[in-house]
Amino acid sequence: MSDFRRVTESFSVSPQVAEADMARAAAEGFVLVINNRPDGEDPDQPSSATMEAAARAAGLDYLYAPVRGGPTPDQIEAVRAAVEAADGPVLAFCRSGTRSIVTWSIGQALAGEDRETLVNQGLQAGYDLSGVLPR
Repeated sequence: MSDFRRVTESFSVSPQVAEADMARAAAEGFVLVINNRPDGEDPDQPSSATMEAAARAAGLDYLYAPVRGGPTPDQIEAVRAAVEAADGPVLAFCRSGTRSIVTWSIGQALAGEDRETLVNQGLQAGYDLSGVLPR
């Protein structure tokens, strides 16, 4: 079982999820899963196609927005727009959850969210965003 970490009422992050976690995510009320982990990072990780099939079978929408290193402006905007358009809570994942929360938080900062609020939300979820978000 993966560790779903609530950041806000509408956004959570997780380290790598398994196919079986998709049914749990749906049962917990998530409507969209965002995969920020590039295929092939680890030989044992499930592919995006496998995760998408599991998500859709559980009734979830799915977005593959793989991030290598830091997120690009296009990746930040794709995640921001998907979260904004979702009709309910969103779960994003990567290897550790860090790329997912970083990508989301930069999008939120660019959309005008308060830096300190974002840093505090990150800390409550177990991630230090203080070095990522501009002052």
